[in-house]
Parts: sequence; C-alpha cells; structure tokens
Amino acid sequence: MSYSESLKETKTLLKAKITALGCYTPPGVLTNQDLEKLVETNDEWIMERVGIRERHIADPGMATSDMAIMAARCALSQRGVDPAELNTIIICTVTPDMFFPSTACLVQNGLGARGAWGFDLSAACSGFVYGLTTGAHLVAAGTHQKVLVIGADTMSRIIDYTDRATCVLFGDGAGAMLLEPAENGDSDYGYIDFLGEVDGSGGDFLKMPAGGSRMPASHETVDRRLHYVHQEGQQVFKYAVRKMFEVCRDLLHRNGLTRDDVAVMIPHQANIRIINAAAERLGMPPEKVLINIERYGNTTSGTIPLATRDAIHQGKLKKGDIVLFAAVGAGYTVGASLWRWAF
Repeated sequence: MSYSESLKETKTLLKAKITALGCYTPPGVLTNQDLEKLVETNDEWIMERVGIRERHIADPGMATSDMAIMAARCALSQRGVDPAELNTIIICTVTPDMFFPSTACLVQNGLGARGAWGFDLSAACSGFVYGLTTGAHLVAAGTHQKVLVIGADTMSRIIDYTDRATCVLFGDGAGAMLLEPAENGDSDYGYIDFLGEVDGSGGDFLKMPAGGSRMPASHETVDRRLHYVHQEGQQVFKYAVRKMFEVCRDLLHRNGLTRDDVAVMIPHQANIRIINAAAERLGMPPEKVLINIERYGNTTSGTIPLATRDAIHQGKLKKGDIVLFAAVGAGYTVGASLWRWAF
C-alpha cells in the first residue's frame, strides 16, 4: 500500500482545501539603482547573483500586521467570507509588530474576527509552508471550518542597508490563504502531504543575533548592528540547494508521484540560483517552476503566496492541478507540501 493509499484509509487525504488567496505588497519600490546609491553594488551584479531587480518596501507607518490585514481582506473578499466566520488565524512571520501580544491578536482585532483564536508561527522562510500544514491538520481534525493562514514580513525593518550582502535580497509583502474542509463532491481537491525537518546546527549561519533573551537590546548591541539579519551566504546557499531538492524528491516518492505529475513547483523565492539548481537536480522543467523574485525579492513568509498568485495569473496553476510548495529557511527549517488546487 502506498503512502497516499494509507492516508485514504484514515480518511485524512485531501480533507482540507485552499479556497481563497489574497496578497498585498506596499506601493514603495526599492530598485537596484536605488541601492547603488547606498552601497557598493550595481544592477548587473545583483541580477547575476540573486536575480532581483526591485523589491517593495513598507512606509515607516506600516507594520507586519497592517500588510497581513490587507492580504487577509483580499482573500476573504474573494471567497465572500465574513471575518467573524473565521475559526483560527495563523500568522507566519519573523518580523512581528512586537514580541507580545502576538501579531495574530492584532490581525484578529483589525479584521473584526470575533471568536477566532490564533497564534504566530516562526519558521523563517519555511513559515508559510509550515503554516499551511498546521492549518490543514486543524481542518482535518474536524474541529475547524475556516482557517486563515497568513505569511507576512516587513524585512526592511531588520536589514542593514550598509551590508551589501544582505540589503539587496529582501523586500516586504504578505499573502493569505483560506483553508476549508473539502466537501463530498470535491474531496479530490486539497491537501495531499507534507514533509519537513529542522537542523538547528545551522542556526548560526542565518540569524538576527540580538533582541532576544540571550542578547537583550543594549547600546552595545545597537552599535554592533546586531539587530539586523546576519548571513553566511555560501553556507546557506549550499544547504538550501541540497535540502530543497531532497525534501521535494522524498515527498514525491512517498506519494507515488513524479515530477511529471506536478503542474507547477512554487519554491521560496530567496535566490534565483538556488531555485534553478534545486529544480535542475529534481529534473523539473523550467516552465514548471514559478519564479518572480525579480519583482519582489525575498519577502520571507510572503514569497509563496505571492508566487502562487502569479502562477494563477500566468495560467500555470489551474483547478485540479497538483502544486508543490517548497522552502528552506533560517534555523535551518525545511519543508515541502503537495496540494491539488481547488479553484
């Protein structure tokens, strides 16, 4: 019996489906030409190394919860769902408005989602994949009818714009997906499977060192610029390529699927060379891999919903198609999930 068949026996396969998608990016744009005025870099170098031409940047008055609310309203409007109908709100982010209360609380209040509970999920660039899986299992338990999963990050607030190795990479944005139970007539659509792992031995290679309980904020930590993203690029690059390939390969194999069964692969948008290298190892044709990093940069938890929206607009993802989401992030965190698209 295949893994998928065993899941069918427990009546969990495809129990949750994605029924709506909404995205938001702030109107401000930071181009490579703008960055040339801040650090020693140029458009050719950035495009060749990471494939980014521009990224959206939030105004000083906009926080992560604001973008999350905008994306959520778009998704709920698309489905015709009142916020009061929501059971749970999961916010995937590494840039919460504040340590507490959680950004989920702020979004719940901003939406007017009376009766919903929620929480923040921190898994860096893998956050949205983890959030979707968590939401799918809440629905599969039969206790939740409407789960809103939001990936939102205001990365510009934790980026050092004097560090050319990191400041060229990140942008701001948010995306939301609504999960609901698959009904009898559409039980073939929705969640198929997830595979994930963490490897904490890589924690030092991509992190924001200060601001937590180990290294609280002080004049010294501010002066040493320890409240910004610090990354050892080569270590992260090699790990991301290897693990994105491996997690996708293993997930497809245990579900009796091949790359030919996948209509579109939607990877986390961190670096175009990571995406291309992982897809090449997987044998995934370029036309089946959604890449939109050129226009958004790395929006961390926002990349996958933003890329999913573009996949739909480009005709790469249609109802009934199998979509493969995949991500590797700080921690390290690794995750991939399979869904049969429902709209």
